[in-house]
Amino acid sequence: MLRTPTGGPGDGTATADARWVSIGTVLTRLREEFPEVTISKIRFLEAEGLIEPQRTPSGYRKFAPGDVERLAQVLRMQRDHYLPLKVIREHLDALARGEQPTLPSPGGQRDLGDAVWDSGPGTATAARIGRAELLAAAQVDEEQLEEWESYGLIVPAPEGGYDAEMVTVARLVADLGRFGLEPRHLRAMRASADREAGLVEQLVAPLRLHRNPQTRAHAEATANELAELSVRLHAALVQSALRSRLH
Repeated sequence: MLRTPTGGPGDGTATADARWVSIGTVLTRLREEFPEVTISKIRFLEAEGLIEPQRTPSGYRKFAPGDVERLAQVLRMQRDHYLPLKVIREHLDALARGEQPTLPSPGGQRDLGDAVWDSGPGTATAARIGRAELLAAAQVDEEQLEEWESYGLIVPAPEGGYDAEMVTVARLVADLGRFGLEPRHLRAMRASADREAGLVEQLVAPLRLHRNPQTRAHAEATANELAELSVRLHAALVQSALRSRLH
């Protein structure tokens, strides 16, 4: 573990202490490769357990060279592989233990109803599934699916079929239905999701229009991260509202 700076000239600790840098210096170094990174992003990654910078007695963050390199690794894996933060953390922790893990495929992180979809003509893939597969994964009949579609809860892709996320949506709608929540009750959730998606789209628009191709490629990873934060905020707000009403 890093020690809080206490030494002075001549006692051998000053050289080591000089290697520690502030969050502002970290930001400057990272922006050479990741121009879109912000201090808020670095703090968020710390909160998610991706890095553990040392603190001075006054509470300021101090980053070792290893912290800076780990941050760069996280940002590269987000940019180049679109991996969730949990997967990135597990991968880096395994490397720190001396293991040689294989970098997971982003396609393998999708929730496909715990099913394995084979690729090939007429079969579902990790990116798109057919109507029959969706019915089977959600364990509903054609009439229920048509009702969900009429309320905009399930939306087929423009090219036909259903994106992988629709399996998760279908299963959640089915689970809520067992508690008496009908599709008409869930329209407000769909409308709220559309508004949040529009807000995320506005936030990542500057990245998608950036001249740097790496920045443009990072737009999707940033959008996914914003979506995760939005979901967590929504859950916290619902729980807080319920707590105030039930107590």
